[in-house]
Amino acid sequence: MKIIILVAYLCGALACAFFGPHLHAGQPSIVDSPSTEAIRAVLNEQQSAWNRGDVDAFMKGYWNSPDLTFSGTSGVTRGWEPVLARYRKNYPGTAAMGHLDFSDLEIRMLGNDAALVLGRWHLTRANDQPGGVFTLVFQRFPEGWRIIHDHTSADAKPAP
Repeated sequence: MKIIILVAYLCGALACAFFGPHLHAGQPSIVDSPSTEAIRAVLNEQQSAWNRGDVDAFMKGYWNSPDLTFSGTSGVTRGWEPVLARYRKNYPGTAAMGHLDFSDLEIRMLGNDAALVLGRWHLTRANDQPGGVFTLVFQRFPEGWRIIHDHTSADAKPAP
């Protein structure tokens, strides 16, 4: 009987922890904390680096590891160096990079050392304004929070 009560208690606690922040549609799913502020700082630094045309500084937000993954329209890219090469190929200069804005950020802590970030990206360039959504998985390392997985997709192009 004690085991049944303990299991019921644990299931209830887990349900509250997982579903509790999501019960009220339209409400923030988290409360700002030092961890969420540090993650926002990484994203702010990435946005600033991008807008300076500095891809190398932008990449400092990513985990410098062969185990980093990036998923996009061209498939999965594995490793920090290949992700950097992908950015350099797709955005060869400041005109291609444009001005980056992140918006609609939602940070959900998955534990003390992991977080899920949802958001939108938007580029303002001379000839177009592409945008889309992203899902990032962050992990805390001794050097700070880093993106260990990035899944970015572009909005569908409007029909002519």
